[in-house]
Amino acid sequence: MKRNVTRAPKIIAIDGPAAAGKGTLASRLAGHFNLELLDTGLLYRAVARKVLDIGVDIGDEPQAYEDISGQAARGLIAVDLEVDGLRTDETAQAASKVSAIPAVRNALLDFQRTFAKTPPNKASGAVLDGRDIGTVVCPAAEIKLFVTAATEVRAERRHKELQERGQVSIYARVLQDMKERDARDTDRDVAPLVPADDALQIDSSDLDADQVFAAALDHISAL
Repeated sequence: MKRNVTRAPKIIAIDGPAAAGKGTLASRLAGHFNLELLDTGLLYRAVARKVLDIGVDIGDEPQAYEDISGQAARGLIAVDLEVDGLRTDETAQAASKVSAIPAVRNALLDFQRTFAKTPPNKASGAVLDGRDIGTVVCPAAEIKLFVTAATEVRAERRHKELQERGQVSIYARVLQDMKERDARDTDRDVAPLVPADDALQIDSSDLDADQVFAAALDHISAL
């Protein structure tokens, strides 16, 4: 579903909590405008996966956990974004923890800003989705979107997603994990999850992917 838009944005920043639909929207907008796509959450998942594989627990060794997480972020390379296990719920929970560590965020900030400023493949622009794109990574982005949904709705989506992947999932556990992750994301001192003042907020609780996409395109077309 394409509409006439006079000019493709240089940077589209999309933020929001887990399972709100921002990843799907980011992918569709990137395809629609022929822009490069960066799922910034994958960077944090890759760091988290490295830390999980080392076996350090934040509850047992908080300082060691922070030190190792920072080292993992500084040493991140492209192949780390393709390893197995990045999409598991375990990695998602760990990603939320490492993303609250200043050394991790600082190490990954330059990577994200460079991608946005000079996207690969000589693309005319980029779509970045994450938690702090519109507020920290690309505060001057032309288009800022904040996609959210009720916690229970997002938990049900994640529950079904895990089941479709063949993983054992209990809705009550997924809901509790999501509440804890939301609290970490919104309450952290460094780059908390909040909508940018000039972001269009889209509540996808009662919308399907096509409706979310249409709302985003209407907003972009009107600017």
